[in-house]
Amino acid sequence: MSIATSVCKIDDLIPNSGACALVNGRQVALFRIVSTEGEEFFAVGNYDPFSQANVISRGIVGSVLGQYVVASPIYKQRFNLATGQCLDDEMVKLDSWPVHCKDGQIFIESQPGTVAA
Repeated sequence: MSIATSVCKIDDLIPNSGACALVNGRQVALFRIVSTEGEEFFAVGNYDPFSQANVISRGIVGSVLGQYVVASPIYKQRFNLATGQCLDDEMVKLDSWPVHCKDGQIFIESQPGTVAA
């Protein structure tokens, strides 16, 4: 059973951008997406397998065909924020973590897991 870890306050994240948190020794890229439909939070691995650098949290967020994505700031590959799947190479996928919010805090599971799209 995975344990949820508090990583930051909701207000610590700038809307529509990312930040990096260290969870169990792993860098996790957190994203707070605010739209007219509400607010959503995502957590994916911060390691970009294409550039081999921990930079995903610095990527550009947007949407492609109704999916929220982050484009790596180095070579611009796009990753689905909900699942970690690379849109530009189906063989590549970032780890993704379930995110929960409670009492103004953001929690993620201590281990990556399956996140429903």
